[in-house]
Amino acid sequence: MSELNEKELVSYLAERTKVPAATISLVLKHEQAFIEKAQSSAKGEIVDIDSDELVDYVLKQRDVKLDELTVEKILDMEMDYLVENGLAEQED
Repeated sequence: MSELNEKELVSYLAERTKVPAATISLVLKHEQAFIEKAQSSAKGEIVDIDSDELVDYVLKQRDVKLDELTVEKILDMEMDYLVENGLAEQED
């Protein structure tokens, strides 16, 4: 398993989504905050992240000026990148 290279990930997403890298970084920052909050609430349990809730959370952030479809595309492509690089497994 390789280690996540955030710059490479942001570049990969920016190239494929045509969204500026700074905006991608912002979405990923909010995604990470959502996941950390879910993990702290889970108290050691396995965390199941609902993608619709995650997208809604990102869209509610004042500094995010994207539409729902674009946020979904960024997050979907992030998962593709993680799976391709052996950093995540796709659930059925």
